[in-house]
Amino acid sequence: MHASSPLPRRGRAWVLPLLALAVAGVVGLAVWRPWSTPEAIVAAGDGTVAVPTEPEALELPEDPTVLVFGDSWTYGSAASTPTLGYAYVIAEIAGWTTIVDGIRGSGYLKAGIDGPDYGTRIAELDPTLDPDLIIVQGSINDRRLPAAGYRAAVDAAWDALSQTYPRAQIVILGPAPQVLPVESATARIDRDLAAAAAERGWWYISPLKEEWITSDNYLDIIDTGAGNNHPSTAGHRYLAERLTEAVAAITR
Repeated sequence: MHASSPLPRRGRAWVLPLLALAVAGVVGLAVWRPWSTPEAIVAAGDGTVAVPTEPEALELPEDPTVLVFGDSWTYGSAASTPTLGYAYVIAEIAGWTTIVDGIRGSGYLKAGIDGPDYGTRIAELDPTLDPDLIIVQGSINDRRLPAAGYRAAVDAAWDALSQTYPRAQIVILGPAPQVLPVESATARIDRDLAAAAAERGWWYISPLKEEWITSDNYLDIIDTGAGNNHPSTAGHRYLAERLTEAVAAITR
């Protein structure tokens, strides 16, 4: 557990079936991917068209240092103790050393309960941390605010993050639904973040598109009582497992 604060004639008979299985496996992976492939917007005649692109695979050392940055879900809200939140549990599951920076209520535009908005918080990060990977989670907290200015706030925050940690690889983890059906504003945030990540060639993981939380498992993951629609302790572990799988799928 890591602390929290990656031929001869007779032999030919089996070659063709094996090759067939290998090809089928590659085709199957191309059809089903446990991650989101970004789309780059490029010029196409008089208009624009979304062209699927795939960022370079992550390259992580054996024991990577990972900065997990986000809102109350990253903080560990509704877990029996915050240190049982997904951002801490993933250190155990994935074999990472995690640095957890979660502020309840915080978003790209919205200040949080315990601290300011994402951009201001990023400007206050310790530049000597030197993480191998940064995961930026969320946030649903901007869903009650106007869409105007949202993209500019996202771009400014991400610019500051990449300038502060130029060596780090960055993955964006989109918002997950705290209620079902998914609110339209949450879906809009998911689309905006996916487009912004695609323009930078960053990996984007979408719990919405990948259906991490559905009507079938909602009550097993989300504490609808005192947790105020945040993941329970079991829910946080589930999220850590899903995120571990998603990052592994895009890592060399």
